[in-house]
Amino acid sequence: MLARLLTAVVMVCAATSAPLMAQDGPDLSAQLETTLAGFQDRYGFPGATAAIALPDGTVVVAAVGLADIEAGRAMIPETPMLAASIGKTFVAATVLALESEGVLAQSDLLADHLRGRPWFGNLPNAETMTVGHLLHHQSGLPDHPHLSEFQAAAAARIAAGGDAFTPEEVLGFASGHAHLFASGTAWSYSDTGYILLGLLIEEVSGRTYYNVVQERFLGPLELSGTIPSDQRAIPGLAVGYTIPENPFGLPERTADAEDRLVWDPSVEWTGGGLASTAHDLALWGHLLFGGAAMDAPYLDRLLDGVPVSSDAPDILYGAGVAIYADTPRGPVYGHGGWIPAYVSSLRHYADHRVTVAFQINSDVGVVDDSTDVVPALEAALADLAVAWITQAGAEP
Repeated sequence: MLARLLTAVVMVCAATSAPLMAQDGPDLSAQLETTLAGFQDRYGFPGATAAIALPDGTVVVAAVGLADIEAGRAMIPETPMLAASIGKTFVAATVLALESEGVLAQSDLLADHLRGRPWFGNLPNAETMTVGHLLHHQSGLPDHPHLSEFQAAAAARIAAGGDAFTPEEVLGFASGHAHLFASGTAWSYSDTGYILLGLLIEEVSGRTYYNVVQERFLGPLELSGTIPSDQRAIPGLAVGYTIPENPFGLPERTADAEDRLVWDPSVEWTGGGLASTAHDLALWGHLLFGGAAMDAPYLDRLLDGVPVSSDAPDILYGAGVAIYADTPRGPVYGHGGWIPAYVSSLRHYADHRVTVAFQINSDVGVVDDSTDVVPALEAALADLAVAWITQAGAEP
């Protein structure tokens, strides 16, 4: 659909959050631009942004291509995109912050907080799943975006121009299903579980989730490029492009002529729920995995992972974070993000204290598993970042 129809527009700039490496930033920026542009040429995506957060907090960013093919709008480093499931890192961090304050505990039964809701008893494992099970995807709940009945209903609502399902309506798609396994006995990724965490956060805090995450993280950490994806009109959002025959019946261009999304992204809520920039994602990863995202100690709980599969014992899932315990670059922490027409990646390389993030305004080749663009770009940017700090003598 998109391949080779574009004339690349390449823009790059450096943003400095701390002074130590600022004098060398442009050199890394040029390399980041070259790498990103090479991937655009190879894979044919419309546009992308990328950022590297160095050990001292310096953030270097680059952008290539187009944020809107039809209008010829250039992608710039400040262009936001839907960050999808990377938003789970904020949800989990919020739960850990509330745990630090004694408001809740991971050992709490979810039923102790939400049993009074009229729909609660219809959920699989309603009386046995804990807060920790939800954080680590061990609840035994299904993953509603992959349920055929949810996809059909969402496609019908999108076609009718309707509003998003509410969190309670989303949970209705899981109600009545058999559990995948007894809570705490296995692992299976579940957006549905993170919707429940959003309701839990609001229950124990008495605030909306978006107010809580703004006050605890987005504001204090100066993540000004990160905003709720709770409406169709998101200022400056890159237009996203998807495959023709997608499960939700979306057009290939997923925005109208005024760049408003043709679907309501608020359905994602605490399954992700944020629009962000590569700069902010890299800075967030630098702070989160560096232990500086909140005052109370939390890293041991954040990185207390469970195996995702007996066939891959070195791949774990912590509190809203994927953990690759043994890689050629050392331990890697992060999260990926996919939502129709957008792909994001956040990776922190702990031994080198560098964080890498990128976003692409197309899921062509990703949602249909026809290319290796995401792992290939993750590897290339990791190699670039690690090589640069090694050559600069900035290794810890």
